[in-house]
Amino acid sequence: MLMHSDSFARYPSLRDRVVLITGGGSGIGAAMVEQFAWQGARVAFLDSVEQESRNLVKKLSSIAPLLFLACDLTDIADLRTCMKQVESQLGPVRVLVNNAASDDRHKLAEVTPEYWDERMAVNLRHYFFAIQAAVPGMTAAGGGSIINISSIAWMIPSTGLPAYVTAKAGIVGLTRTMAHELGASNIRVNAVLPGAILTERQRRLWWTPEYEAEVLARQCLKRALTPDEVARLVLFLAADDSSVITNQSYVIDGGWV
Repeated sequence: MLMHSDSFARYPSLRDRVVLITGGGSGIGAAMVEQFAWQGARVAFLDSVEQESRNLVKKLSSIAPLLFLACDLTDIADLRTCMKQVESQLGPVRVLVNNAASDDRHKLAEVTPEYWDERMAVNLRHYFFAIQAAVPGMTAAGGGSIINISSIAWMIPSTGLPAYVTAKAGIVGLTRTMAHELGASNIRVNAVLPGAILTERQRRLWWTPEYEAEVLARQCLKRALTPDEVARLVLFLAADDSSVITNQSYVIDGGWV
């Protein structure tokens, strides 16, 4: 993860703003936690992976206090409880980043109804219910920004993980309908669609020399893309600088699609 550089933008509107990020303990989520902390936001994040999350809180303790809550996002009651705790401790959420996901590979012939439902619960369902829980407080506070992390996986399209690809396409549909539902409350809803981002998980599980060569052959930019680069786009969409941008999907993939 890159540390903050003065060569990147500062957003005064994000200072002291309550930001909630799901899946913030690692990967792109952790990069967003760090970048929002550098902006002076009041950052909370939810994750089921406790040790990595607590390590992140410790790492960033000199920058800003963070609120981490262990949460099983597939358990909607647990999600609602955690979001109420965030509001009680920090105030109404003004920026919600729905990020948590899992791109586990799976073969078409081996997908059961139970596995399909579990993949939807991990990759799509909690996005809706996090929005539902955040909206009352966000509306009462005068509005806010919701950023849903999708993927270019459904645009390429990817193969070998059909449930994940379906969920990521569904996130774009959810984004569009929520933008229309919530616009009258001054709540903006946008999606961010990363390409091949070199996270530690990707490096550990999928980033072989062969895969890297394929990625670089398809991208316009001939280098690996980092979580921080995704995080900086999310900062802009969260800040007042993007105050009339809603109902949009932003691809950030080095020119793959």
